[in-house]
Amino acid sequence: MGILLSTNLSKPTRKLRFTKMHGAGNDFIVLNGIDQDLSDMTREQWQKLAHRQLGIGADQILLVEKATHPDADFRYRIFNADGGEVEQCGNGSRCFVRFVLDQGLSAKNPLRVEVAHTVLTLKSHEDGQVEVDMGAPIFEHSQIPFNAKDLPNKQEFHEMLYALPLNTPATHDSWIGVVSMGNPHAVQVVGDVDSAPVLEEGPSIEKHAAFPKKVNAGYMQVLNRNQIKLRVFERGAGETLACGTGACAAVVSGIRRGLLDSPVKVHTRGGDLQIAWGGIINEVAQPVIMTGPAVTVFEGEASI
Repeated sequence: MGILLSTNLSKPTRKLRFTKMHGAGNDFIVLNGIDQDLSDMTREQWQKLAHRQLGIGADQILLVEKATHPDADFRYRIFNADGGEVEQCGNGSRCFVRFVLDQGLSAKNPLRVEVAHTVLTLKSHEDGQVEVDMGAPIFEHSQIPFNAKDLPNKQEFHEMLYALPLNTPATHDSWIGVVSMGNPHAVQVVGDVDSAPVLEEGPSIEKHAAFPKKVNAGYMQVLNRNQIKLRVFERGAGETLACGTGACAAVVSGIRRGLLDSPVKVHTRGGDLQIAWGGIINEVAQPVIMTGPAVTVFEGEASI
């Protein structure tokens, strides 16, 4: 059943049809940009839609568009709660598949979906889980992007770790592994993720000068070689109940540090994700495969 929300009660200018979804608690507004023209949406309007008190409320807004890449079925764009467009969202990609199939926009399974820098392969399983080939992790600093100049560093197994000087004093071993899953991540290992200073340190890491496009700050607790607990402070959104690319980045970093073996079950505050990575073979990084839930909550109409 549809609902009517207004992000500007005094002067509503247009109405948008939307679907509210979540992937392991990471929640999204999903918009069909094929059947409704959203090309002139402003950053302020994205912010209003995502506002939890004045709008619909979401960690990110997902936009379904016609593909511009010849090898893709659709184009997929992501806007954070602060209105800024970002390159990738793992949990969102699973919701993207569920939305496209449920709305009858395509019957293809798997789907090929164009994101900022690549084309993803997404597959829906009969049990409702969605599998996403997230592509290969990126370690080249210029592509993350990450500036390691003058930062203390040390080698741990196959992973180079870095120490970030922060305004807040570290309460734990805060060496980070740095990797991109289409978006940048800084991953730390902590003894207890529940007491980790995610909200205290996260904003400082997110905006650290070493990351010119900001970064997602991940806090990983290793339970055993095939299970971790994870919290992520996402750039432009704050801490979310789950972060799909953050789960991929954490598992990749953990395997490279010699702490984990694939596949790894990632326990987030919103649910569990399964991450598999084949490592680096003949100097080529293998793709990361993520499997997890995608749930439709409700559909509605918003005036903005």
